Amino acid sequence: MKLSGELKAFEGRLGHRFSQPALLVRAVTHSSMVSPTRDDNQRLEFLGDRVLGLVMAEALLERDRMAEEGLLAPRFNALVRKETCADVAREIGLGDVLKLGRSEMLSGGRRKQALLGDAMEAVIAAVYRDAGFEAAKALVLRLWGQRIDSVEEDARDAKTALQEWAQARALPPPDYVETARTGPDHAPRFTIEVRLAIGETESATAGSKRQAEQAAAKALLTRLEAG
Repeated sequence: MKLSGELKAFEGRLGHRFSQPALLVRAVTHSSMVSPTRDDNQRLEFLGDRVLGLVMAEALLERDRMAEEGLLAPRFNALVRKETCADVAREIGLGDVLKLGRSEMLSGGRRKQALLGDAMEAVIAAVYRDAGFEAAKALVLRLWGQRIDSVEEDARDAKTALQEWAQARALPPPDYVETARTGPDHAPRFTIEVRLAIGETESATAGSKRQAEQAAAKALLTRLEAG
């Protein structure tokens, strides 16, 4: 099988040349494009999730040989969650080469976080099937790069930390309010305001309510701790 020009360019961005090009084609094929002669990437996604998990578990153990499970778990979750996979996918232009059905394409599928995250995991599995675990490991470590070194800060659950800050001062839990929603249905942007009973507030905007809540909590906590 010969790859299209777009997929050859993507191989360059990915940093892996496939000896079995069909694996890459399958990895970028969404279920909306499935046909009797074309497989989608769901099974590869399942495998890639496990390969990514093993790579990250090993990397975290190697980088901090003294850390206990209670510290490693949130770091691990931050590195393998769909949002992180989708961020990496955007950096290498994975959305541009996805094979989507017409309805998924019209609804903005190339920008959807869940779809990008799933496809990134499928690509990892394709590399694993094409060249083995060491090749997949090298790929993941290179693409995730600085995220692994800075994961301790990223793994901090700002909402939990802010709630603990409030509890330590005998305050009720923070309140999170959606104050705005913009953008089309397939790519909404949420603005969330976090409020404390003492009158302190902060707002943040993101592509999901969870991300906006975390960002608002982090901003407020940073200001409170600095003050």
